[in-house]
Amino acid sequence: MSTLPTKSEILEWITENPTLSAKRDIAKAFGIKGAARIDLKRMLRELEDEGHLEKRKKTYRDPDRLPPVSVLQVKAPNEDGDLFARPLEWHGEGVEPVVLVLTRASDPALGEGDRILAKLQQVQDADHAYEARLIRRIGTNPRRVLGIFRKGAEGGRIVPIDKGDAKEWIVAAGATHSAKDGELVEGEQAGPKGRLGLPKARIVARLGDPSAPRAVSLIAIHQHGIPDAFPDAVIAEADSMKPAGLSGREDLRALPLITIDPADARDHDDACYAHADEDPKNPGGHVIWVAIADVAHYIRPGSALDREARKRGNSSYFPDRVVPMLPDRLSGDLCSLHEGVPRACIAVEMRIDSQGNKIAHRFVRGLMRSPASLNYGEVQEAIDGSPNDKTAPLLDPVLKPLYAAYHALRDARSRRQPLELDLPERKIVLAEDGTVASVNFADRYDAHRLIEEFMVLANVAAAETLIAKKTPLLFRVHEEPSPEKLDSLRETAGAAGLTLAKGQVLKTAHLNRLLKDAAGTEEAELINLATLRSMTQAYYSPKNFGHFGLALLNYAHFTSPIRRYSDLIVHRGLVTAHGWGDDGLSPEDIEKLEPTAAHISDTERRSMMAERDTTDRYLASYLSDRVGAEFGGRINGIAKFGVFVKLDETGADGLIPMRGLGNEYWEYDRETGSIMGADTGTVIALGQRVTVKLTDAAPVTGGIGLELLTLEDADLPQGRGTPRRRGGGGRKGSPKRKLVKSKKKSAKTQVKRRRKSRG
Repeated sequence: MSTLPTKSEILEWITENPTLSAKRDIAKAFGIKGAARIDLKRMLRELEDEGHLEKRKKTYRDPDRLPPVSVLQVKAPNEDGDLFARPLEWHGEGVEPVVLVLTRASDPALGEGDRILAKLQQVQDADHAYEARLIRRIGTNPRRVLGIFRKGAEGGRIVPIDKGDAKEWIVAAGATHSAKDGELVEGEQAGPKGRLGLPKARIVARLGDPSAPRAVSLIAIHQHGIPDAFPDAVIAEADSMKPAGLSGREDLRALPLITIDPADARDHDDACYAHADEDPKNPGGHVIWVAIADVAHYIRPGSALDREARKRGNSSYFPDRVVPMLPDRLSGDLCSLHEGVPRACIAVEMRIDSQGNKIAHRFVRGLMRSPASLNYGEVQEAIDGSPNDKTAPLLDPVLKPLYAAYHALRDARSRRQPLELDLPERKIVLAEDGTVASVNFADRYDAHRLIEEFMVLANVAAAETLIAKKTPLLFRVHEEPSPEKLDSLRETAGAAGLTLAKGQVLKTAHLNRLLKDAAGTEEAELINLATLRSMTQAYYSPKNFGHFGLALLNYAHFTSPIRRYSDLIVHRGLVTAHGWGDDGLSPEDIEKLEPTAAHISDTERRSMMAERDTTDRYLASYLSDRVGAEFGGRINGIAKFGVFVKLDETGADGLIPMRGLGNEYWEYDRETGSIMGADTGTVIALGQRVTVKLTDAAPVTGGIGLELLTLEDADLPQGRGTPRRRGGGGRKGSPKRKLVKSKKKSAKTQVKRRRKSRG
């Protein structure tokens, strides 16, 4: 060769020839002789410094292992029909691993030379080291449709469930995937338009009955208008991305920055490490590192990826799937801090004193390599004395220092007094067929609280840095409750025999005192729910109004740029503030901060509603075969049309309509949040224990109907046959209504006395 190869050509050669990666082999391959070898040596050293290569003895190897999501090139099937692929991003030691591609009936046909994005699982087999499941072919992004399959003489058609999509899709006889008439299916575009200009499709997934559990989240996604298909330009842009190197970054690969996530986590966007502060001026202090995936490196302002990320605003999470803000090439691969894989990050080093007060911090743009991806359960078990093979070597050097720093932060938190709600998180566990296997309340460990405290501290540091450097940003704002909501909370507390002080500037400490007084009583859950309902909705704003719930003056979201656009804006702000590159805030970003804040606040609420609707439908489906069964619960809401009950077993909310409360007229009293029977004088109020019968569970709507059986462990007294109905005994001025009004005052006293006696 008359000229030196490029760095990309060198890396490509090493990838394709892992056994010929010594300097002399590379020189021979490219015809490099004489003094040109000095230039080759310089290029190899630069690649090593940038993190692309690692020198082992006299050969060069990239230190990476195959990440969980990787790009592969399909080989020709072997004599047994098995399909293998070679990893295009392998730079590890030794011969590249063999990958077996496990295809499903719904997968498109793959041919020799096809490049695919696949999810990998490491195995120990005689002829292959990894097994791969297809995510999609690289360079293809077929349009998808969700709809009802209508069988025809030759194939059939898909009728979209999306109200905005009026066109049906034609399905050929050989592309029905054996779908039955009336099934909910997912189709994929299968070629140019067919007759009458209708698009052709092939069915890739049969979801069965439209009211069945597997269809629940898809219906919610479409009903709430959550974008779930990436445009071709976005996919192409993501597929073109290459891993960031060390150039322009601080080398953090020696730091044991571990990720701690749920066991079923789909991505890993934050990592942490802590150690004792060696500065004698900070006795008993700690140094905490929090590293976050450097999404800003890949998502440039104004790009197709950026426009789509802003449009989505955030990722949406459901029990059976996630609708990501970023394509899987980024969210599951390049921007996920996988174990053992070098990844670009923005990290903050924070110093705290022995009391947990932050005394200094600094941000860096770095390259890290996590030594371990752990889950909350195994971390907590290790700290509690039962480490496994993975956590045992990390216990003393990594995990214990993390907990020591957390204990200091916990002390600072207790002084700061953020709102301490105690509301167990409900977790829906699905079986293989998509049905609900169980509904549990998620375990809550100190490991969860540790990560939360570290992330809060990092978010505060990001806000403080951008404020100090006068760089625009989006704050996470949570304003204090309105006077009307506080009055309602006081009424609920008063009915339970508790007090929320009035006539002073409200602080979270006042609410925590109320929650503490309720702890351990039968009204604890009621007071926690009532306190939650009194809170305002948090939102994003370029103006800083503080965060009431966390009791913080300066707060921004920095720690999840994979799944929140707000965090990406903060990352760009940090890039701009530190002069790290040209991928910081653009003039358009700054100009649009106000509408961006409003938009992503809306998309966040949209996702919350879709996730809530999905949970309700799954719970209704789970209970649908138990109609007629009896359940214990507690009244958590009262309206003119009925009583809401939260069931103990599942946490599901059901409605007892007025007709399910016995044969008498019920008068609603807004002041006490209760109703009273005209004939019996029975008072039904918030927080009461009930036994109910399940009368209806509708998976399609998520509605759960109940009938009241016992109130506070006693049978419900029966009235004299005057149920509330149009034209019935509840007319204004009727004897029944006058009787109810005459009992109101004593009823209020009765409610309060009964609650106090139980407190």
